[in-house]
Amino acid sequence: MKHLFRQGKAGKPVLLLLHGTGGTEEDLLPIAEMIDGEASVLSVRGQINEQGMPRFFKRLREGVFDEEDLVYRTEELFNFLEWAALEYDFNRKHVIAVGYSNGANIAGSLLFHYEEVLKGAVLFHPMVPIRSLNLPDMNRLPIFIGAGTNDPICKPEETKELKSLLEGAGAEVNMHWESYGHRLTESEVSEAKKWYTSIY
Repeated sequence: MKHLFRQGKAGKPVLLLLHGTGGTEEDLLPIAEMIDGEASVLSVRGQINEQGMPRFFKRLREGVFDEEDLVYRTEELFNFLEWAALEYDFNRKHVIAVGYSNGANIAGSLLFHYEEVLKGAVLFHPMVPIRSLNLPDMNRLPIFIGAGTNDPICKPEETKELKSLLEGAGAEVNMHWESYGHRLTESEVSEAKKWYTSIY
């Protein structure tokens, strides 16, 4: 998978950066710097090309995922993480996902499919990735969700459903609401940093 890796300070987590539709592996680098400038960074570009826009998995239309492709691409990303940990010699158990929109959805799908796949997750404007699964145990897994009260793509009801599903699996979810639609704002990232700093 097309990606970049930047080594951080010893003992710090690895931030797995997952961009939104149309983004690249460069997009979330400033976000990672804001959250933890000393962390290692593994930033990945989605493999799907939708009319020239990189994505992490196919969709049938706006807000409707191709679940078969989602499952396949989730496994692909999981295997890539296993490879990257060996290639770049980092602790596979110290990976924290930071995803926006489509990237947050593939991060959520990792959590829905694999136990202990991440040490934590920052999900900006996520949706419920898939509804046909019995979720793995997420015992006290720390998750931050940034959402919009007026987000036209990720409706508040869907965000609340995702929070409920994650908490039902044992995760500890911190929610932050704003009113800027689907935009990722600086204040939202600042709240994620406060959450991150209190945990890590």
